Amino acid sequence: MASYLFAGGGTAGHVNPLLATADRLREREPDARVVVLGTQEGLERELVPAAGYELVTIPKLPFPRRPDAAALRFARSWAPTVARVRRLLGERDVDVVVGFGGYASAPAYRAAHLARTPLAIHEANARPGMANRLGARWTRHVGLTYAPTTLPGTVVGMPLRRSITTLDRAALRPRARRELGLDPDRPTLLVTGGSQGARSINRAIVAAAGAIVDAGWQILHLSGGRQTDFVPATVDHYVAVEYLDGMHLAYAAADLVVCRAGSLTVSELMAVGLPAVYVPLPFGNGEQALNAHDQVAAGGALLVDDALLAQGWVEDALVPLLADRERVAAMAAATRGSGIADGDDRMCDLVRRAMEDDA
Repeated sequence: MASYLFAGGGTAGHVNPLLATADRLREREPDARVVVLGTQEGLERELVPAAGYELVTIPKLPFPRRPDAAALRFARSWAPTVARVRRLLGERDVDVVVGFGGYASAPAYRAAHLARTPLAIHEANARPGMANRLGARWTRHVGLTYAPTTLPGTVVGMPLRRSITTLDRAALRPRARRELGLDPDRPTLLVTGGSQGARSINRAIVAAAGAIVDAGWQILHLSGGRQTDFVPATVDHYVAVEYLDGMHLAYAAADLVVCRAGSLTVSELMAVGLPAVYVPLPFGNGEQALNAHDQVAAGGALLVDDALLAQGWVEDALVPLLADRERVAAMAAATRGSGIADGDDRMCDLVRRAMEDDA
């Protein structure tokens, strides 16, 4: 019976692939022991226990980017936190550490290296984060979502939930549209900025909702939980929901998506064959535009700068696209089959190789 320490968290982009891999691992090894290392601040605090896994938390330790008070706090906390994780490895007799990036990962990687515990890493983005760049120094077993990345490793794709990888959109569409309060016959534009929402996307779509509906479409608008100033549109064929626990229903109902280009979102849309208009985050290290590269290159998606996204762009560019049903269908065909649907199995295989090669 093998014992695994999964490390990572903060955002859904870290937590969801962690849970997808853990779930598949337990299907393959029913007697496996799995504990998850995270922080109290990230989404893992709620999602990991809800999925049936034990969560052990450590302090959130952002990497310092300049010599300031935060750097001093990091220096004082780093060694004790690593030592705490190393003790956990011994107490739980951990056979392998599996990291997914985020604040909890870096101390786990260092502890695994010091304890000579096999280590496997999954990198979700085309441009890797600091924690995974550090951890990749200590293992050959790095699973990549995208080929064009600076980390050496093996492309495994994104580990996705089975509700996504087994989704039959056509079969589920009538039920999905009925449960979401949508017209069963109108094509559906799904709009989402993720669980937190995206103010620029929300405002542009609300302002142009009438033009979208006049083009013969309907809108399913997931506004996000942190957009306290959100005011929904007041037109027919427009449904606003703050958060949807069950994105497979939204995907089944949709024909085109307007959204950010987080790695998890891009991977899910490619896996289910949905074309998209991506609006990458206007800050960070530019990884979101890179995440969408493969789907855009295949002809299945468009990119628009956040600064350009406004009512005028929606009416002048998006509405004509919606009116061109043949083009939307061609984008869907270009997307379909371009994603990797078995990333969970591929990542589990990589974890097994790490155990066998580095034991």
